[in-house]
Amino acid sequence: LIRVILSNPSSKDGVIKICARPMLKNKSLLFQIEEYTKTQVFHKNLTAGDAGSYLTGKLSSDTSSQTASFKNALVETQSFTANVLVSKKGTITIKKKMNASAKQPKIFLSHNRKKKYILPENEPIPFLIELGVQAEDGRIRDKKQKKFRQINRFLEFIRDVSDKLPKDKELTIVDFGCGKSYLTFAMYYYLKIMNGYRVRMIGLDLKSDVIQHCNELAKRFDYEELTFLEGDISSFEGVNQVDMVVTLHACDTATDFALDKAIRWGAKVILSVPCCQHEVNAQLKNDRMQPIFKYGIIKERMAALMTDALRANLLEQAGYETQILEFIELEHTPKNLLIRAVKTDKKQGNMDAYKKVCDEFGISTTLARLQEHEGMTV
Repeated sequence: LIRVILSNPSSKDGVIKICARPMLKNKSLLFQIEEYTKTQVFHKNLTAGDAGSYLTGKLSSDTSSQTASFKNALVETQSFTANVLVSKKGTITIKKKMNASAKQPKIFLSHNRKKKYILPENEPIPFLIELGVQAEDGRIRDKKQKKFRQINRFLEFIRDVSDKLPKDKELTIVDFGCGKSYLTFAMYYYLKIMNGYRVRMIGLDLKSDVIQHCNELAKRFDYEELTFLEGDISSFEGVNQVDMVVTLHACDTATDFALDKAIRWGAKVILSVPCCQHEVNAQLKNDRMQPIFKYGIIKERMAALMTDALRANLLEQAGYETQILEFIELEHTPKNLLIRAVKTDKKQGNMDAYKKVCDEFGISTTLARLQEHEGMTV
């Protein structure tokens, strides 16, 4: 056994996820149990027999129990991976996939572990291996350490707002400009495999060879609800309603088109890491600021910050609670800000002040024009 993850609890209160893994402590084989609530993690160590009874007892449809029961289990071993589903009537369905690799994944029994990542370090995950982030034994490749941290950091942002996503229906998620789709596969794995959400996920990109490769990988992993399409953000009309929109490093105004789509769809959650904010930089002009703007790199950075702040204001006006957060450390890339917006339907922000700033600096943004075209008051 490598690990067990129980998800999809009968109650949203109390423990919402349970993880179990083997470990050696004082030369004895035990199983570390981690019980996750919305705000805390509790640990306990059990013997093999007690751990088995504990985990199987949690997979129950018994509504009379005082504690939450779980409807999904992911069981990973050296020879196979199994998904266990428990229906309301107590019927158990097991989907089992044998490990096709000649090398068996290693089991790590250390009690003291490194930083706790959402996707566990040194535990083989098929899509991370195929995308070159992990070696066959689960070790993170030296040149992919930053990518691994980036993926986990992004999943942390999703985890923090996951309670805003409905669990009583299939979620539709669109990843605009998905590229090689590290994050797309990670989101699918985290939401569906690890946490039991029903999802329909679409990755969109302009590169046909990338789209073909990603679709082949999704088919290989049996990710049936993950599809990759070739297309442009501005003209994409593949769905009528979307629950979450993701855009990572969509260049310049492509981010604006993605945000506009998300607003019109009424997406519950928007996660956007903008890139190459040229539009405002080309317009930015103010006589009082000329002593600062005359230095190109300073003007470029101020334009990027102003662009994202203006986008955040427009999202607030559209009924989103919006934050601008540090995505990854600045030392890795200057493109390190993430706009996270959660729909509340309560308009915020002062649009008179927004317009005054735009007038003062000679700014007209694509997102504002798109929203005006849709009848929004901006």
